[in-house]
Parts: sequence; C-alpha cells; structure tokens
Amino acid sequence: MYAERASRLTGAVVWTHTPGPSGAGRVLPDGCMDLLWHEGRLLVAGPDTRAQAGGGPGPWAGIRFFPGTAPALLGVPAHELRDRRVGLSDLWPASEARRLTARVAAAADPARALEEAALSRAADAGPPDPLPGRIVAALAAGRPVAHTADTLGVGARLLHRRSLAAFGYGPKTLARVLRLQRALTLARGGVPLAETAVRAGFADQAHLSRDVRELTGVPPTLLLGGGTR
Repeated sequence: MYAERASRLTGAVVWTHTPGPSGAGRVLPDGCMDLLWHEGRLLVAGPDTRAQAGGGPGPWAGIRFFPGTAPALLGVPAHELRDRRVGLSDLWPASEARRLTARVAAAADPARALEEAALSRAADAGPPDPLPGRIVAALAAGRPVAHTADTLGVGARLLHRRSLAAFGYGPKTLARVLRLQRALTLARGGVPLAETAVRAGFADQAHLSRDVRELTGVPPTLLLGGGTR
C-alpha cells in the first residue's frame, strides 16, 4: 500500500509504501529526487529518465523533494545521480551518514525522521536558488524551452547547464517528463486520451502514446491500469 502527505518542507512529499503480493510496481519519471529508508539503509533516488522498478520487498519510507531542490540539500549535482539509486554513505561523510541512519532507525516513524532531517538541512542551506523553481513553473505550463530561456533572461547554454545540476537532465527532457505528469493527472481524472493529449501539450494522441511508451515502457491504457506512483 502506498500513502503520502504534504511535507512541512515546501513542495516536498512524505510517503510510505509496502509492496503487495504483485510486487512494488514501477516508479515513473517526475523530475524529483527522493531520500529513502529501506531495511536499515538510507538511499538517494536520483532523477529518472525512464520508469524504474519500485524496489525490493518490505516497507519503504521516503521524502520526495520538489524538482530542483534536492541537490542543495543533499550536496550532490542531480546529473551525477541520474537513473541511479545510491547509498547515502556514498555521498556524505561516513560520520554524517551514520548519525542520520541511527536517528532514522531509532524513530517510531521513519518517514517523519526523514522529514525532520530534510528540514534541518534546508535551514542550514539558507534561502533556495529561485531559478530552478522558475524553470519548472515555465516548463510545467507548457512553455517552449527557448521561450523559457528568454523569459528568465538566461542563455540556452546556461539554462542547460543549470538544468543538469538541478534536475539531472536538460530542459527538453525535463519538459517531456513534466508533460507526461500533466497527461497522467488528466487521464487519471477521467479525461479521454485524445483530449488529454491536446490539453497536456502533445501534437495528438499518437504523440502521447509514443512518449508514454518511451518514458514508462508501457502504453497509456496499461499504465493507467495501476501499479505506478
């Protein structure tokens, strides 16, 4: 069973998941990074460019960071973790990773302990860089990449470089991922696929189907049958 709630950390989501008999399902690209707790280990899930297996059996807990915010909190550029799941001890000094692991292991609610750790890191990091959030807002609204660069007053190369560090991939890939998420929200709300394609920013339903297959590995009709988050 999967459950989530809004975090006290702006834009983040705290979640828990215990896979059922049919397995853990698949995790779809969403532009986010997660800090995970599973079987006594802390892991970082990098930004995905394709669907990933949901992980091993047993309970999971995590905090999913809003796109572009995790690198400043975790201390690693997003592109270094693209399509990867890495132990936190491989990213942080051993003593820091051990302390947080012990704190989460001792907590009655591991998800809340992860949230507290993220809030503490955010307080130490200071005010967030506003540019990644502005990039997400523009691309999530369906703005073309060139228009986004012009609106934000940055050149195409700088936009690409900043996107790699913040999101793990360039703005064109981020735009595709955000468009996929728009389409899934519409389709799961009962909007027919042809209308979903138009409203989400695809050329047509065939374009939607191709993108969904490339990013998730399954056609839209199967994807919406469940087993994803």
